[in-house]
Amino acid sequence: MSKTYKWSKFSFPNDKGLDLAALLYTGPAQERIVIVCHGFTGSKEGGGKALAMAEELGKRGNSTFLFDFGGCGESTGSFADISLSGHVGDLKSAVDYCCDLGFKIIITVGRSFGGTTVLCHAGIDKRVAGVSCWSAPAEPYQLFSRRTPNKPAAKNDLVPLSGEGGTVLVKSNFFVDLKGHNVIHNAALIPPRPLLVVHGEKDDVVPPANAENIYQAAGEPKSIKIIANADHQFTGHYQKVWQVFFHWLEMNFPQNS
Repeated sequence: MSKTYKWSKFSFPNDKGLDLAALLYTGPAQERIVIVCHGFTGSKEGGGKALAMAEELGKRGNSTFLFDFGGCGESTGSFADISLSGHVGDLKSAVDYCCDLGFKIIITVGRSFGGTTVLCHAGIDKRVAGVSCWSAPAEPYQLFSRRTPNKPAAKNDLVPLSGEGGTVLVKSNFFVDLKGHNVIHNAALIPPRPLLVVHGEKDDVVPPANAENIYQAAGEPKSIKIIANADHQFTGHYQKVWQVFFHWLEMNFPQNS
């Protein structure tokens, strides 16, 4: 089936006028699409893994939409200006774009901070048919506050923040914005749409308790999978995550849906 699928590269606007870089892997007459959200300092390609996963999804009859959040990857904007609210807005713009393309069934999946983003977005956007979060922080303010040596000060002060990609600078307003989001509350708003929570057993960046808290907050239908011996990035275990995700898709969104 994937032989009929093709990649296309383009950009689309967000609600702030930034151009968000995107990749679309799609075939003819498709109604179902998976929108993938990268992690905090990541990009749409996921080091090549997101591209490979999209092609595997194509073999199973799914189109895939990859994009860079504003200020990340090839998108315009400054990384220092990122916020969870901005990420949620960017994802809404991606959903808008996919709806305009004619897709009827939209599934969102995100890893780490991208996972937090899909949870917060799905709580307020009922166009999303299903959600999967991987290694997602349930309490992002507490998590990120522990990673900075400086206390957030004035709104536009730059604060060093250590992450997977090293130390980056964000504006103090990043922390203020995080306080305005209740991830657990948004997870509870997802049902009756299906939710899949995936986490690494040995994640020392975002402890597995975050996954348990998200799962417990959500109603049915919901699923959780803790990947044995896996770290935050699922190093050496990412194909296991894919298989869990693919199975969840098949169970909740069969081909005749």
